[in-house]
Amino acid sequence: MTKTATKTPTRTPAKARTKAAPPEPTPAAPSAPAGFVSFVGSGPGDPELLTVRAADLLREAEIVVTEAPEHAALVARLAPEAEVVDGGFGTDGQPLTHAGRAKVVVKQAKSGRRVVRLMAGDPFVYASGPEEAQACVKAGVAFEIVPGVSSVTAVPAYAGVPLTDKKHREVAVVNCSEAKIDWAAYADDRTLVLLSAVSAISDVAKALIEAGRAPETPVAMTRVGTTTEQETVVSTLDRIAADARAARMAPPAVTVVGDVVDLRTTLSWFETKPLFGWRVLVPRTKEQAGSLSARLRGFGAVPEEVPTISVEPPRNPQQMDKAIRGLVEGRYEWIAFTSVNAVRAVREKFDEYGLDARAFSGLKIAAVGDKTAAAIEAWGLRADLVPSGEQSARGLLEDWPPYDDLLDPINRVFLPRADIATETLVAGLLELGWEVDDVTAYRTVRATPPPAPTREAIKTGKFDAVVFTSSSTVRNLVGIAGKPHASTVIAVIGPATAKTAEEHGLRVDVLASEPSVEVLVDALADFGAARRASLIEAGQPVTKPSERRPSARRKAT
Repeated sequence: MTKTATKTPTRTPAKARTKAAPPEPTPAAPSAPAGFVSFVGSGPGDPELLTVRAADLLREAEIVVTEAPEHAALVARLAPEAEVVDGGFGTDGQPLTHAGRAKVVVKQAKSGRRVVRLMAGDPFVYASGPEEAQACVKAGVAFEIVPGVSSVTAVPAYAGVPLTDKKHREVAVVNCSEAKIDWAAYADDRTLVLLSAVSAISDVAKALIEAGRAPETPVAMTRVGTTTEQETVVSTLDRIAADARAARMAPPAVTVVGDVVDLRTTLSWFETKPLFGWRVLVPRTKEQAGSLSARLRGFGAVPEEVPTISVEPPRNPQQMDKAIRGLVEGRYEWIAFTSVNAVRAVREKFDEYGLDARAFSGLKIAAVGDKTAAAIEAWGLRADLVPSGEQSARGLLEDWPPYDDLLDPINRVFLPRADIATETLVAGLLELGWEVDDVTAYRTVRATPPPAPTREAIKTGKFDAVVFTSSSTVRNLVGIAGKPHASTVIAVIGPATAKTAEEHGLRVDVLASEPSVEVLVDALADFGAARRASLIEAGQPVTKPSERRPSARRKAT
């Protein structure tokens, strides 16, 4: 049988086709990012009033366009890596108009990075948010609005003035910077919230009285509301201009007119805090001052941190290196941490050697107090011994078991601590039969002196109180800045610190019942509350310690 060969078909070249195929489309060049802006309200002043959404956006921001000087601290706290663009002033140093600020926002958005436009109060309440958002729409830039707590409601609330109650249900907000206002329209008994009224309050009060408001209508003017510098003047329409001048009221301020102001007598909660407005000196290391200052703010104080101590590595690290090797090799039965800094120093050495918490296997851990125990726990470890009584070296010794050659296979304790630590713990452990490797884990070095204005304020009594958390803070503060004035309330964390303060000629007013920062601040607050109550009972105005020079002061116990 003869097979018929078949020919495989071949593809016809493109040029031989009768109909040319359409050309493939050319890939389009990537378009420039359209941009996106988050208009974020920063609230009325208190950073704690920032919304959760606002805080999250600031943490994620790559560019933050600000408009007020106080925004710098907020950005530094939540967005330290972000680029900050001043939306208040142009490159020529002149204040930006709404249109000029909108151009800045659009320009930054078109960079394609995450932009937050930080605005005081609420972006859509007496702010330039609407104009800037419209500019974004025109430029094709998407945006979102994150409302903030408005000063219209927040400042009166912090002044203890409700804008409505069961008798007064209507509120009118008036921006007194407007050119023409028909005050006759506000002659009824509605609650009025006046913005930008400080410089115009005399004319505004006269106009309201002429329109029919009673001269004795209550008025409250509150400046820098929601901050620890808040100040409120309570008066009446016919007296507010004179009273505001006497109190040297200055913008920014919110003024409330109406019978609801009378409720401040019983509802004032912020300005009646026990340490409200007290300027409190906090001499601590930079790392440790934060929590103390935050607690002071909670009681209404204005903390001012002055670093007196710098924590640095030991001059000779060989002793510490040898001890860490001994720990890994099983040389010790115990390790005793007498401070958070000691925990940090050992942990840094572990990181340097590539070790982790597993190296503590079989080792017993002692902590001088709850704070130190918490630092140990944060490392994934648990302290076997924490004083049941006084949280100090003495308290630790009271609970420390004596060495028993039958129960304890090893008789040595590793004690990493500061170069200036006392010998109390070492001596006590030796008496209990233990051998101690007393190792300098870190040095405490005196910090540089604070600026001249701060030193002058310390010496002349401009501070209302100072809180000492260790003997070294006493010695170093006096050494770099001088002795606090006799009118300044002295608060100390424990008996040893009290003794050091008295040795330096300071009279201790407040002594914490436990060596804890929280207990110390609470004790100072109790002192402030008792002092306030005493002044009120005596019929005297409530003043701060810096405003009075008493001949003698009660020593708190």
